[in-house]
Amino acid sequence: MSGTTKENQKTDRTTIGESPGWRGVAAENQDELSERASFLLRARSRRLLAELLRPYRREIAVLVAVIVVCNGASLAIPFLVKVGIDSGIPPMTSGQGPGTLVAVVMAVLVAAALQAATRQVFLRRSGRIGQDVLLELRRRVFAHFQRLSLSFHEDYTSGRVVSRLTSDIDAIYEMLESGFDGLVTAVLTLTGTAVLLLVLDVRLGLVALLPLPVLLLFTRWFRRQSSIAYRRTRETVALLIVHFVESMAGVRAVQAFRREPRNQEIFGRLNVDYRDANIRGMRLISIFAPVVKLIGNVTIAAILLYGGWLALGGHVTVGVLAAFLLYLRQFYEPMQEISQFYNAFQSAGAALEKLSGVLEERPDVAEPRDPVPLVRPRGGVRFEAVEFSYLDGTPILPRMDLTIPAGQSVALVGTTGAGKTTLAKLVARFYDPVAGRVLLDGVDLRDLDDETLRAAVVLVTQENFLFTGSVADNIRFGRPEASTAEVVEAAKAVGAHGFVSALADGYDTQVGKHGGRLSAGQRQLVAFARAFLADPAVLILDEATSSLDVPGERLVQRAMRTILADRTALIIAHRLSTVEIADRVLVMEGGEIVEDGPPDRLVRDAGRFADLHRAWRESVSDLPGRLPG
Repeated sequence: MSGTTKENQKTDRTTIGESPGWRGVAAENQDELSERASFLLRARSRRLLAELLRPYRREIAVLVAVIVVCNGASLAIPFLVKVGIDSGIPPMTSGQGPGTLVAVVMAVLVAAALQAATRQVFLRRSGRIGQDVLLELRRRVFAHFQRLSLSFHEDYTSGRVVSRLTSDIDAIYEMLESGFDGLVTAVLTLTGTAVLLLVLDVRLGLVALLPLPVLLLFTRWFRRQSSIAYRRTRETVALLIVHFVESMAGVRAVQAFRREPRNQEIFGRLNVDYRDANIRGMRLISIFAPVVKLIGNVTIAAILLYGGWLALGGHVTVGVLAAFLLYLRQFYEPMQEISQFYNAFQSAGAALEKLSGVLEERPDVAEPRDPVPLVRPRGGVRFEAVEFSYLDGTPILPRMDLTIPAGQSVALVGTTGAGKTTLAKLVARFYDPVAGRVLLDGVDLRDLDDETLRAAVVLVTQENFLFTGSVADNIRFGRPEASTAEVVEAAKAVGAHGFVSALADGYDTQVGKHGGRLSAGQRQLVAFARAFLADPAVLILDEATSSLDVPGERLVQRAMRTILADRTALIIAHRLSTVEIADRVLVMEGGEIVEDGPPDRLVRDAGRFADLHRAWRESVSDLPGRLPG
């Protein structure tokens, strides 16, 4: 990937809501950029929401019918009140009995019961659909994060990942739980009430609807402002989570360097930013809700005054006036619900924008459309005119031509930044070269599907991340279906069986967070057992002994001789004691191979490797038992 593309990705992920569609957009006109960004973000969010809801189209259609019935029953009650007053309460001189009034009362009770029953059905069914949608969204986001390339995760912090899967999903849940049914009901109520007001009496209906244009303009202003406010809220909470996760993950370094006050200062600033963003959203609600309430009450007062004057003149009945007042209450109450729902809706909308941005990210290392099968990989590796660069475009590997026969162990040595780890990552296909090809058994790595490649090439690093679980779980990490006997056999092969058996619960011992209950050497042996059980054709060891003490290094070196047998290996090491077990040494400088040959021959040639070897022996000559043999 070019440096320009990577820079654009980084800017995009941190400042414009993770929107991959923004690469290459000029930023001179910030207003135009912001308007276009908002449009694209909303469109992208709607696409994602439509995809999530598509499997539930029939259920949603049924729910629409249910809520229409519920809303119809609700709207019928004021009209029945009008009938009851005008027809069921006749003058005392009429001699009419209470039959009409009783019938109207019964109808009101039936409408109320129907409204309650249909609303209960709506809430139960819509709640189930909402939870299913969230289930699918969480599954999709988690799966997509795992598929994205290493370059994405190097730019996109773990705190942002946590934010996407926690606070953003929670924001959508709050919208679905607390307000979606209210919004549907409100829209239907507003429409139905407006029609009924005009049907009951055009004059009163026009007066009642006179403030509606002002209300719509005010609502439009609120929508725009709240959209900005809640997008800011999602951004600030993400930054807060990022800082918290990184501080807790590095708590040892924080305490060792007495970083607590500075971290607390940063957290305090981010916390204030998050509070201020929420206050802005609450301030908008505090303006919107009272103004809507005021407009509603003023309208009711106007209808009471004008309608009372018409009733005194005999132009409308008392029942019509009473129905109008009830309908107006129904008309403006949904506006309050909409204001409350908009609070959750804008927060959820901003969260959906972030999630849709992540889901539209595409791996830099793409799966092939027509993968080439590789039934029994032997492990032959070849670099053909390979060029590679990172962010700034500075060549890390200017041009690499290299052939590693199957079954050969190759040690990569050189100063920091020489390109050793980059070469290893290209073999593991964490990156693709800018130019040229990396081949496994004559097949371009870009033509192999991910499952085939990961089965053929395994990378063991110095960190050796162990997951929460037992020792056996971590050994069978690459082969979850492996039996207990196979796990034990792998541990015996690399010399880990002794220490595992001595643990309190043996292979069922819980390793703790990041394997914290095991020593560095034990974690390394577990990682080797994991690699041995996976049985790859190509094994890459990246600084496998750099963090070990002398006894731990000896254990690991014995394990390495076993695990490297009959397989291709790339060994990156600064400790030359590790290099001596290799068949071949590549000395790298500036992304180029400056020496290549068996380790004993390179020592005799008095070149760069000989200098490194001499310096190493001098540095350990005064450490008893340090040198091999």
